[in-house]
Amino acid sequence: MTTKEMQETIFKLKKERDCCILAHYYQTHDILEVADYVGDSFGLAQKAAQNDCEQVMMCGVRFMAETVKILSPEKHVYLPKSEAGCPMAEQLDVEMLQQMKKAYPEHCVVAYINTTAELKTQCDVCVTSSSAVDIIRKIPTKKILFIPDCNLGDYVAKQIPEKEFQLMHGGCPTHIRISLKDVSAARAAHPDAELLVHPECLPAVTAQADYVGSTTGIMNYAAKSHKTSFIIGTENSIVQHLGMQFPEKMFYPLSKDCVCHNMRVTTLADVLHCLQGKDGEEIRLSKQVINDAKVCITEMLRLGNA
Repeated sequence: MTTKEMQETIFKLKKERDCCILAHYYQTHDILEVADYVGDSFGLAQKAAQNDCEQVMMCGVRFMAETVKILSPEKHVYLPKSEAGCPMAEQLDVEMLQQMKKAYPEHCVVAYINTTAELKTQCDVCVTSSSAVDIIRKIPTKKILFIPDCNLGDYVAKQIPEKEFQLMHGGCPTHIRISLKDVSAARAAHPDAELLVHPECLPAVTAQADYVGSTTGIMNYAAKSHKTSFIIGTENSIVQHLGMQFPEKMFYPLSKDCVCHNMRVTTLADVLHCLQGKDGEEIRLSKQVINDAKVCITEMLRLGNA
């Protein structure tokens, strides 16, 4: 079966099953082409909640599918590849977080969206990489316990010096592969290019950037900029997606090693097999976990609209 034939079968099956397919930006292009929505994790969960479909397939990693289920508990939510996890989301468990909360009882617990549903049940506020600065600035509490990414936390803390941050030693193993050596090499090879990086990168790397933002932010910046060449400091699939979207511009990876293998584990064949009922996993969360995890997400939305 060719890629085109497989995609045509997927289009037919998702219509028959009333299934909405979500694809994170880091998925391969052949998966993006069959998706109903493409974007960052929380934005995709919101799109699914607004859609009247009975089934949702999240082509991404487990915590993203869990977020979809939290916002759409009445829908059947599937992860096409059960092995697709996120090392950063899994670095901290509930017991460890409870110990941290005891050590810092006066702190507001802020969870990056890249956390498990179980962890979200223990948190006060949830944030995305694009909303973190704005949301945390609006939190009345001065002391913040930020989990799990210390690099994003460091970036946010520098934007809000009036707050006191307690960070943990966690982070994205993909983004922390990018080094200052990579920055120097890329700048030397492409001196006229702007450097756009994700705040999950090391602080020394983000300090050298022309723009720091979420994946959506990076893509929007490149789209609107009058510049014609960019060094992309996030997962390397974005280089390909931007190159196909804006062929008149040049995009270069900041590091050849910035590849998320957990995102790449899902293939177009996995999407097909999930629709056929041959593979994949339905995400099942208890009502208690859904209700408790939704509290910090609801607070994020409330503060965002404040």
